[in-house]
Amino acid sequence: MKLVDELYEMYRNKLTGDEEDIDMLTFAFLEEMSHEDLLALIQEMDKQELYDLMGLYLIESLKGKFAQEEYGQHRTHTYYPRNIH
Repeated sequence: MKLVDELYEMYRNKLTGDEEDIDMLTFAFLEEMSHEDLLALIQEMDKQELYDLMGLYLIESLKGKFAQEEYGQHRTHTYYPRNIH
């Protein structure tokens, strides 16, 4: 994707490339973009780029949902009902 290439070229000598830097760059970029700007970027994507974008979104969203469910299950298992009789 052209945008990724441009961001990489702009910041490759300024950042270490670790996960924290990439998160910071990504969120800073998104803060500056309007809804319309983002839609325009999506409109420029070819079919494969759009599939990749949606794939990553779905993967990360589903991971989050399953992690929340697992967390919730662990919390419910920490309470053990007692037989008081």
